[in-house]
Amino acid sequence: MRAVPDLRPNRPSDPSSLAALGCNISSCDRQDMKRHFLLPLVVIPLAASSSVAAPQTPHPMQARPASISQGPKWTEADRKALLAKAKHGDTGAQFWLGAGYEQGWFGKANFQEALKWMRKAAARGNADAQVSLGQMYEDGEAVQQNYTLAAKWYRKAAEHVPGFGGAGQGRNNLGLLYLDGLGVPKDYVQAYMWFRLTNFETNLSYAKAQMTPAQILQAERMAAEWKSQHPEG
Repeated sequence: MRAVPDLRPNRPSDPSSLAALGCNISSCDRQDMKRHFLLPLVVIPLAASSSVAAPQTPHPMQARPASISQGPKWTEADRKALLAKAKHGDTGAQFWLGAGYEQGWFGKANFQEALKWMRKAAARGNADAQVSLGQMYEDGEAVQQNYTLAAKWYRKAAEHVPGFGGAGQGRNNLGLLYLDGLGVPKDYVQAYMWFRLTNFETNLSYAKAQMTPAQILQAERMAAEWKSQHPEG
């Protein structure tokens, strides 16, 4: 059980179809994420590009269901289009393909296929996939539960700048692991630092309440130093 009601990323919200989002697989790309990580999931079409990705939406007290949808929402043509892009190394398509398999958007959920494509996208630096893979390890979904690996993938996502989408969620989730001492040493200073980098006041306030003024000052300095070493441009 977590020590504090957390703001965790939901799995991607279920679009009724790729086309419903105005997204044709041949003409979508990962836009520079210019929205705060709390904003809803969207896919932005870009005529000049060729991948698919989007930030996810955290939700308070989130208990992620095994599948959001009650039946197939994406067509077989959608799956094949994503698969074709994913096989050519498109990390956005790999992420969405993994999400589709995990959530059952192609029909029945297939967690092994979800894990396969999330791993591929995460290994190639997709922050949303890194967060999703971390959450799979944290929850023991399709893998043996492993908080150390969850922390590893949350940290990889957290290192991305700017701190939107998967990057912001990775920072928040890593802070939660430090808060509870899961996969990392229990450390309120580290937890506070990562919460500060997300500017999520609920978890930040909870951590702050457990800390001395000296610890808070240390954490604020660490957050400022981290920002100086990771300029967002």
